[in-house]
Amino acid sequence: MERVKINNKGQARLFKSRFLERLTKTRPWIIYAIYIPLCSYLLFKSYVSYHFSASFIAALFLVAMLSWTLVEYLIHRFLFHFEAKSVLGKRLVYLFHENHHEFPRDKTRLFMPPVPSLVIAAIALSIFSAISYLTSETMAYAFIFFPGFVTGYLIYVSMHYAIHAYAPPKFLKLLWRNHHLHHYKCPDKAFGVSSNLWDRIFGTLPVGDEPDFKKDMF
Repeated sequence: MERVKINNKGQARLFKSRFLERLTKTRPWIIYAIYIPLCSYLLFKSYVSYHFSASFIAALFLVAMLSWTLVEYLIHRFLFHFEAKSVLGKRLVYLFHENHHEFPRDKTRLFMPPVPSLVIAAIALSIFSAISYLTSETMAYAFIFFPGFVTGYLIYVSMHYAIHAYAPPKFLKLLWRNHHLHHYKCPDKAFGVSSNLWDRIFGTLPVGDEPDFKKDMF
């Protein structure tokens, strides 16, 4: 993706319609209120109704969380930074991600809003359920994998929010540094937000000077 003009104040206008524009914004607590109860229920059901052991649930849950970090990396690198040629393609890239590069401190768009989030979550749960059924003739495993996957997403999006809203704590400064380098210096590097594991594996970890947090971000 080409470097875009960065505005540390304000926000993009995505739609002319006020109704559609409101649907592009959300607050963290709304997303937590949707997914934390849902994931808790599915894990409870997998334990009570399908009699999986606590250790098995924990292991599959952690595998799902790790799988999210790879999906996070791949989506960010190849979908959000897709070099679109058509007018429609460029519009979609701007809607999904480029507006965030233009207005990185717009807190109302750091979490995916509820409507598209629920649509994507429903698709993901359907895929996990289908894979579970095809491999084991039961959809029960999806009730563990989906909560782990979504928990990985919630950690990612919470960290992404914190990176753009707050100064870095010492123990997470490397992740803050990498993501700010992605925004302010090298948009073709540092595609992992919640983890730099896949950037290390695929050779997209940035190297260079520390960004000036106070000057650039605050």
